[in-house]
Amino acid sequence: MAVFLVTGGCGFIGSHLCAALRAQGHAVKVLDDLSTGFEENLAPGAELICGDVADPETVRRAMEGVDACFHLAAIASVQRGTEDWLGTHRANLTGTIVVLDAARSRRVPVVYASSAAVYGQPTALPITEDAPTRPLSAYGADKLGCELHARAAGEVHGVPTFGLRFFNVFGPRQDPRSPYTGVISIFCDRLDRGETVTIYGDGQQTRDFVPVRHVVSALLAAADAASVEAPVANVCTGRPTSVLELAECVAKAAGVSARVVHGPARPGEIRHSVGSAERANALLGLGATPELLDGLAEVIAWMRSRQPQSLVSAEAR
Repeated sequence: MAVFLVTGGCGFIGSHLCAALRAQGHAVKVLDDLSTGFEENLAPGAELICGDVADPETVRRAMEGVDACFHLAAIASVQRGTEDWLGTHRANLTGTIVVLDAARSRRVPVVYASSAAVYGQPTALPITEDAPTRPLSAYGADKLGCELHARAAGEVHGVPTFGLRFFNVFGPRQDPRSPYTGVISIFCDRLDRGETVTIYGDGQQTRDFVPVRHVVSALLAAADAASVEAPVANVCTGRPTSVLELAECVAKAAGVSARVVHGPARPGEIRHSVGSAERANALLGLGATPELLDGLAEVIAWMRSRQPQSLVSAEAR
């Protein structure tokens, strides 16, 4: 049995990772300030340390006795990065440096979340890891900074790391009520309740939607592949899906008709984004990703299981 620290372990991706680690019989410590995560997401048997990932003493104590760290704590919102530039920078980049610094005394391997946001506007598709990194947001800039500091941690301090550039991750526990959540959870929630969804522009813009369970597989494999060379790899499917196609697939999974209205195109929006999964498959031995329709069915089933609780909460408010 190994001992793992998961920062952000009460959040969307982190909670799925913790559940997988506990299912394998490992001990799990979770560091989370519960600003966007929920204590109800805590995996049974995991230890919760409620604290700030950018606080050196808190992270140092959380890192004691662990065999590896999965660093997922972040404010994963481009909008928040615009509104609170310094605050999100502290959480996203300073927090990563604090984690790497705490790991260096025993050279604890650190697997951390990067993002496709490091690429900015792609110059060619599919996007490979060798593509130019020209982030268009503070969030993307901070994630690129995480990768650079991970490289320094390996070169200077001998800390093994592995960075995973997540594309559009979706799955159960992604809160559709949050203004910062992914489009899939919003579409699933609204269409399943018979409401319309708004598509900005013509709906032909494409994204690479990757199920959270595939992301968990990548994280687990990366813990064994971390090295001082500080590798990074895309976590994606390599399959583009247009926003219109997404609405149709969600409706099909829910057994309803797609009710779509169009709004004005968003200025500056990236038109097409799809990643290459070749490096991740080579380095991590990942298999084929689950089909989009199967992943959507899981999200809708989870949402339906929570509907009575959601209605009670809404009435209480």
